This record gives sequence, structure tokens and C-alpha cells, in this order.
Amino acid sequence: MSVKEILQLGHPTLRTRCTKVKRFGTEKLRVLVKDLRDTLYDFRNRSGFGRGISAPQIGVKVRAIFIHMDEPIALFNPVIVKRNRRLMTLWDDCFSFSNLLVKVKRNASIEVHYQDIEGAKRVLNAAGNLSELLQHEVDHLNGVLAIDRAIDSKHIVSRSEYERWVKSKKHGVSAARERKHGQ
Repeated sequence: MSVKEILQLGHPTLRTRCTKVKRFGTEKLRVLVKDLRDTLYDFRNRSGFGRGISAPQIGVKVRAIFIHMDEPIALFNPVIVKRNRRLMTLWDDCFSFSNLLVKVKRNASIEVHYQDIEGAKRVLNAAGNLSELLQHEVDHLNGVLAIDRAIDSKHIVSRSEYERWVKSKKHGVSAARERKHGQ
């Protein structure tokens, strides 16, 4: 198992625009995918949530993402080429500041062009949770964090305070509608 340290809010690498992957099918790229996968699964096992991780979160400044929702997938050089104008509002969290939740607006659906581990060009049409997740992870590759996307400063809360809101159903928050775990 190759679990890596997840960089935390304030680390300068998280604010770096990552470089494109140029060499595909290499052992180095396979190791990166394994590191991302193992780190995601370890975080998920310890915290109970987590769906995706980007290379800069483990200190690697390349355009690589690993996600696991219905199935595991590694995306290299992902680019969002289309965005639905319809927006969704949700509470977002991040491995790099796991004790915070941030209310953000994301496009309800997107089209992403990327390359697989062998360099083949692929297209992924994503809606709902997958759309939100990919926008979050692509932001990481551009040095943008969820806190930068907060609706305003009043919509950045500690996880414990958010949990109190959901449990007490204050502010008209519906747990089923508002709760979203993992990146």
C-alpha cells in the first residue's frame, strides 16, 4: 500500500497550476495512479467519505485525478469543454481541509475531455454528483480550492457546526438535500 500524506490548506503546492502529463503508459504514471488510489481508499476507510483526489494533494504537480464513484477511473490532462448553464448549490468538502464545509455553486452537468493512462483521448459526460466532483478536482489542478468558490464568507463552516445544523434541522436545511460527503 502506498498511502501518501495529503497536503493541507496553506501548503503552496495546492495553489500551483499543474503541468500536463506528456509521457503515458510509464511505470512512473502507474505508480502515481496507485499512490492516488491507495491514498483515497485510506482516507475513505479512516473518515467514512471520499470519492476523488488530485495529484497536487499528494505533492505531485501534474494534471492527474483519481476518482471512485461507481468504478475507479484515472483522468490525465482533464479539461472541462462544456458546462450546462444550470447551477446546483451544495456543501463541498475537501481532503485538504476535511474539518470544513463550503457552500458552492457548480454546473449541473459538464463534458470533460481527458486522456487515459495509455494516452488515449476520452470524453466523459457528467451530471449531478459526478459533475460536481470533477469540477472540484479539475479546480485542484488549476490551484483553485473549494473555499475560493464559497458563495460568501458566511458559507464556510466547521464540519461539527454543520453536523449540528443538520441534526437540529436549523435554517430549513434538509439533510437529504444538503448533505454531500467527500470530494
